[in-house]
Amino acid sequence: MSSTLIAGGTLVTSSGERLADILIKDGLIESIDGSGRLQSATAEERIDAKGKLIMPGLIDCHVHFREPGLTHKGDMQSESAAAVAGGVTTVCEMPNTIPPTVTVAALADKVRRAHAIKHCDIRFFMGVTEAAHLLAVRDVWIGSSAELKRLKKKCAGVKIYLDHSTGNQKIAGGVIHEVFKLCGELRIPLIAHCEDEKANAEAMKKIVGPKYFGPTIFPASLHSEARPPESEARAIEFAIGLARKYKTPFHVAHLSTAQGVDLVRRAKREGLAVTCEVAPHHLFLTTDDYKTLGTLAKMNPPLRSHEHQKALWNGIEDGTVDCIATDHAPHTIKEKQSGDPLKAPSGVPGVETMLPLLLTKLQPSNVVRLCFEHPNKIFNLGKKGITEGTPANLIMVDPKKEWTIEGKKLHSKCRWTPYEGWKVHGEISVIKD
Repeated sequence: MSSTLIAGGTLVTSSGERLADILIKDGLIESIDGSGRLQSATAEERIDAKGKLIMPGLIDCHVHFREPGLTHKGDMQSESAAAVAGGVTTVCEMPNTIPPTVTVAALADKVRRAHAIKHCDIRFFMGVTEAAHLLAVRDVWIGSSAELKRLKKKCAGVKIYLDHSTGNQKIAGGVIHEVFKLCGELRIPLIAHCEDEKANAEAMKKIVGPKYFGPTIFPASLHSEARPPESEARAIEFAIGLARKYKTPFHVAHLSTAQGVDLVRRAKREGLAVTCEVAPHHLFLTTDDYKTLGTLAKMNPPLRSHEHQKALWNGIEDGTVDCIATDHAPHTIKEKQSGDPLKAPSGVPGVETMLPLLLTKLQPSNVVRLCFEHPNKIFNLGKKGITEGTPANLIMVDPKKEWTIEGKKLHSKCRWTPYEGWKVHGEISVIKD
């Protein structure tokens, strides 16, 4: 029988912090005690956790691990290693791979690949772009075979794109109502990339005419003008209307604007099952950062002004924002910096740096709320947290340890970061799983 005693640590939950000792036997948490009686317990391994934070392994409910089809950018092995190094032990992976996760066979293939990954639980969103994909979602969600039930356990919900983004997975107009209806009927979490195609097209016309003169002149910052705040607001308002009509459990991906925060806030006050997430890059970077990062700062939705960023933090403070999720989307540095900035791919890595960044701004209990408790509930992931009798899935963090983010030392295959040189707190020294 293997045993580990984590002694003298500060146990962090969404409700606060307390000193506690944790005894783990054969991978299960046998006892959690704050009286000191476990200090004399016999264990094969004893970890001195004095001054350290003990937190549940975090959940990142929005990642792109690029496998299959795009493994030169990243793969399940490399990106899950980055996740675990960042204190994230559960991720929800998006469907825009090659092939996309829009069939039962594609989902089964991803689940098979993920089975080989240790220490990181990878769940998957199914995608919908056309009517036939609804049948696959229905099969997975209510199918009676043992195989379909097994796949459902690894499925976090359905992801749709209301405009084109990386992977060209925009949903067909005639299918939008149907996917909201299906997810409402079957109580499937539906997450959407909310940008309005018409608004983006109108903005692009204004840019390409007077402002675009080729790759040597075009500044990367025009990407934010090409996908304006109004685009997100229109799409969110439209989607919330459908969620209201069909009683759909609806989640807004990577919220980036003040208007979007307000729309979600109003939906919650109305009692709708509407939730949202924000990404670290929108919390820590603004349009000012194009000056130093160039196309490395390009993502969808794009960076916004300080005013929009402030609205996101206010949304976290007042409870409008449910989750922080990275939208981890690796590309090679060559892809990001080559040729025409207008054509450079959108997306940044972030799963390994999320926790250290957040600990510079948030109380640890709020990190647990936003990066474990809420995503666990919204996507029905079934994680138990740090509880007696459950599998040990926790991390130990030294909050006083300052370190410098360097892309070459990170675990993602792309080996770069938009936070190069940033000083952060929170060295993740132990993971038990």
